[in-house]
Amino acid sequence: MSNLRWKLLTIIAVTVIFGAVGVYPIIAARYGIAGPTILTDRMLKLGLDLKGGVHLVLRVQTDDALRIESETEMERLRELLSTARITSTNLVLAGIDGFKVDGIAGDQDAAFRAAANEVSANFDRDAGTNGTYTFRLKPNVALTLREEAVVQARQTIERRVNELGVAEPSIAQQGANGDQILVQLPGVTDVNRAKEIIRSTGLLELKIVEQGPSASREALIPSGTLPSGLDVVPGISGPGDAPGSTVYYLVRRAAAVTGRDLRSARPSLDENSRPAVAFTLNSEGAAKFGKVTGENVGRSLAIILDGRVQSAPRIDSRITSDGRISGSFTQEEVQNLSLILRSGSLPATLTYLEERTIGPSLGADSIRAGVIASVVGLVLIIVFMLVYYKMAGVNAVIALLLNLVILVGIMGYMGAVMTLPGIAGFVLTMGIGVDSNVLIFERIKEELEAQRGVRASINAGFSRVFLTLMDTHLAALISAAFLFQFGTGPIRGFAVTLFAGLVSNLFTATFVSKTLFELELSRKSQVTTLSI
Repeated sequence: MSNLRWKLLTIIAVTVIFGAVGVYPIIAARYGIAGPTILTDRMLKLGLDLKGGVHLVLRVQTDDALRIESETEMERLRELLSTARITSTNLVLAGIDGFKVDGIAGDQDAAFRAAANEVSANFDRDAGTNGTYTFRLKPNVALTLREEAVVQARQTIERRVNELGVAEPSIAQQGANGDQILVQLPGVTDVNRAKEIIRSTGLLELKIVEQGPSASREALIPSGTLPSGLDVVPGISGPGDAPGSTVYYLVRRAAAVTGRDLRSARPSLDENSRPAVAFTLNSEGAAKFGKVTGENVGRSLAIILDGRVQSAPRIDSRITSDGRISGSFTQEEVQNLSLILRSGSLPATLTYLEERTIGPSLGADSIRAGVIASVVGLVLIIVFMLVYYKMAGVNAVIALLLNLVILVGIMGYMGAVMTLPGIAGFVLTMGIGVDSNVLIFERIKEELEAQRGVRASINAGFSRVFLTLMDTHLAALISAAFLFQFGTGPIRGFAVTLFAGLVSNLFTATFVSKTLFELELSRKSQVTTLSI
């Protein structure tokens, strides 16, 4: 009797705990009941297909990461050669993963090799004729850069989505090459803003202006040949220019400071009370910025965002940690730009492979259909169990209902998201629960037919079917684990529901159901028949 009492207390405790976590928040939300935050925060969230929102699949152009690395190291080598007074006729990119140096004099070859050692850690260096050298990214480095570009892009998108305040977003890598990112934003209504913030590269560069602004590229480079170490960048028109026109600046190719040096960015106002973005640099960026601005007082500093000059203020004194980006911004553009800069720049451009917008009305229809299917399935199961197994069917029905309560509680505790495939997993759990009871009950009937007595038949039925249930549930759990590991979005939702349902069903089918039989038997001193 003492053992039975502890079993009943365990069942009651499990029911109360998981009911409070899983069922109570749903009832409270449905009828507007105020409750403890610790419980209401655990309410089962709805996925994209049930709540509506945006579904995007983007590809990371990993070639950009290789090209940026090659360009950065090429410019670094250019500065090293200039400092060491080593002359060369040309430094040019050689594809996306390398660059080429021409015209190294024979008497400077040894000095060049010494300088090149500074940038050759990630590159294979091949010597050609007439002082020509080709630097090519090492294959393992190129592979690492591609992988890091995708991971960094995913992490950057996650930070931007979190800044947007989207509840329960789903962001995951996928694709044969692992270069695709799945983004699901439940409940998002401003689709265009979400797309713009997610896709915007957000690359901030601060470069010294050598010449400009000018109305055309040709005016900056009349010879037609771009000077070594310089670049022409388009920019927005200034106060004295025609509205909407494009001007051009001749700037140093090497950036004094980039978005990687940012500590924070926030909306602000410029000296004319127009919307602007104020930013603060980290310690390393402040040191670099202070050195460059201190050496270039009186010159202009181009503030370049995604390859376009936003403003080019004059440097009146040495600047260290703080700066401001001003231009023809609206308040919303300033908010978006601050968000993008805070979350970091993307390491490569993104292209859209797929875009779907799911309306909330479609999600409501899916919920309604899923609930109807679940209720109809549950009613049919209850009727079948009561008709076929008589009073023992009541035992199975109680175990099944408790199974569903525990399932919802587990999913709420895990912070899982209910999707349409998740509802299918919910219905499947009911079928698995009934199947387990059918196996046990049929075994009990066989034992009763062998004249083994009611108590012995019940004990034998549960003990001899237990290993079979363990085998089937373990196999299904392994399948759910693989679905979760290699699936994305809705497939993962199904896997989570299936996993939780299998765990709860094993508890209710073996422990709860047997305890209910023991409770019934304890009420009678001698039992000769069993309604089954």
